[in-house]
Amino acid sequence: MAPAGPVRAPEAGGAAGMRIRAARKEAGLTQQGLSAAVQVSRQTIIAMETGDYAPSVYLALKVAKALNTSVERLWGDDVPPPAPA
Repeated sequence: MAPAGPVRAPEAGGAAGMRIRAARKEAGLTQQGLSAAVQVSRQTIIAMETGDYAPSVYLALKVAKALNTSVERLWGDDVPPPAPA
């Protein structure tokens, strides 16, 4: 049986979440706007940005497309996180 609760993202330090947040802001989207574009709750976007949730491949593709970027840029191991604003 799978554990209950959110799935912890595999990256330490929330680097993927920082990249998602930066790409969302660069695209001019709010968390609500991104959630509507990919048809999930705003809480799901928040959880991805804080590193508390690793999306399915299908959702990762939808997020990357909505942000006009690639899955590799958002979740890739060899991509450094953006500098804090």
